[in-house]
Amino acid sequence: MAGQVRHLKVKGGRFYARIAVPKDAQTIIGKTELVTPLGGDRREAMRGLSGAVAVMQEQIAAAQGKGSRSKPSPANPLTPDQLGLALYRQRLVMDDQLRDDPRWSNMPLDDHLVAGLRDAVAGRLSDLELAALVGAQIETFRAAGNVSAEIGSAEWRIIARSLAIAELEALGRVAERDEGDFTGKPEHPLITNAAPPEEEVKPVRIDQLWKDYVAARQQIEFMRDGGRRQAPVIESLRKHLGHNDAVKVTRKDLLEWRDKLLITLSAKTVSDIYLSTIRSLFAWAHENERLAENVAATVKQAKPRKVRSREAGYTDAEAVAVLSASRSYQPTPDHTGRIREKPESVRAKQWVPLLAAFSGARVSELTQLRKEDFRQEGGRWVMRITPDAGTVKAGGFRDVPLHPQIIAEGFVAFMEGQGAGPLFHDATDPARHAAAAQRRSNKLAEWLREAELTPAGMQPNHAWRHRFKSKARDIGADPRVTDAIQGHAGKTAGDDYGDVSLIAKARVIDAMPHYKITKP
Repeated sequence: MAGQVRHLKVKGGRFYARIAVPKDAQTIIGKTELVTPLGGDRREAMRGLSGAVAVMQEQIAAAQGKGSRSKPSPANPLTPDQLGLALYRQRLVMDDQLRDDPRWSNMPLDDHLVAGLRDAVAGRLSDLELAALVGAQIETFRAAGNVSAEIGSAEWRIIARSLAIAELEALGRVAERDEGDFTGKPEHPLITNAAPPEEEVKPVRIDQLWKDYVAARQQIEFMRDGGRRQAPVIESLRKHLGHNDAVKVTRKDLLEWRDKLLITLSAKTVSDIYLSTIRSLFAWAHENERLAENVAATVKQAKPRKVRSREAGYTDAEAVAVLSASRSYQPTPDHTGRIREKPESVRAKQWVPLLAAFSGARVSELTQLRKEDFRQEGGRWVMRITPDAGTVKAGGFRDVPLHPQIIAEGFVAFMEGQGAGPLFHDATDPARHAAAAQRRSNKLAEWLREAELTPAGMQPNHAWRHRFKSKARDIGADPRVTDAIQGHAGKTAGDDYGDVSLIAKARVIDAMPHYKITKP
């Protein structure tokens, strides 16, 4: 009927709390409903209703195997004194709000409530009486994830007494305010000595943090591939952690992750790729106030000392062998006579090693070259290595004059015979050019290894950069000019003054000796 209060039963002028027992708990409890007497006074019955219902609901949950012992720990736990302090402050805030209504200050204190609270503080009340007095407050804190104590347990009774103390202290301030005194302070040590709850730290999603970091790097012309190369690192860390919150990550977590990686990866890979990526990410997050601390700052992995047993670059004989194989390369037909190798792959094998030999460029910078990256200036052919074609490690573009032997080998005629766009890969989406160029670079190195044109342990592509630097020293080239050709940063602040002109670069390029390339 209208106005009926849920769980309140009236019979013979007496009031009861009533709750139906679900079928799956009736066998254990032995009843179809639970009933708790609340007395003959409706006002007292209404005050005790919520606490009585909470006790009975806990009994049912326990019978169903869902009692508080099987529940997870509270999400935001508070100690009994912190709960008391929180309730005390809530009551005073509510009093401030209600004092706008003159009826509130003229309402007398409930002596029966005060007596009940004093009995609660003294420990004289039963579980049911405590639940009727402060059970609703406890359940409010439970819903907020602050408590998980089972009703009737020792922990629950301590919490109930703490909240009774808070209610008494708050009522003391209310009485003082009724007399115009708003200077009152709590007197009970449980309230005065309570440490304020720590401010809840909001989670910081690792995947979102990574996206924001990549976006920040791209704004300054880095990570043009969108962080795809390092994305597996982030996924590996998240999988190891079992969660996605950067705030929860500890230094110990990262050390355990590092040790797990070392089972399947080399120390160099773990150090230079995995840990380096995470240190950079967490350092950026800390510098930009996304994380309170950088727990990754000192997480490192020692690498074995690299012992060289030979030159880092190609010897003269090795360079000639690679260039001869490159310039004479022809794709092999399959058993049907069909050429299955892509034209872009064939062109890369035929021309990229020669371009690398006379520019010292990174091979991935060369495999991304487009037809429009070549031009004539002052009667001289020049190639432009630019991030517009994919990516450049140093960030900006650089112009490199073509060596006369490249022209003599017919590169210009080859280049002019191609359509606009990439010369050595077939990606059509500019956003995919860098990745496609890197794949072509990797395939080129794989071909050189399979053809046994590079010694074991040598990096087939990077060896050209070492060789170019060595040959530049042999001819006495200005190191600043050599760095400008290869895209290396200057060694001193003074190197940043002035520009290295095409004339200066051409002088070094032209001084590089020709190779005696042999063709079948």
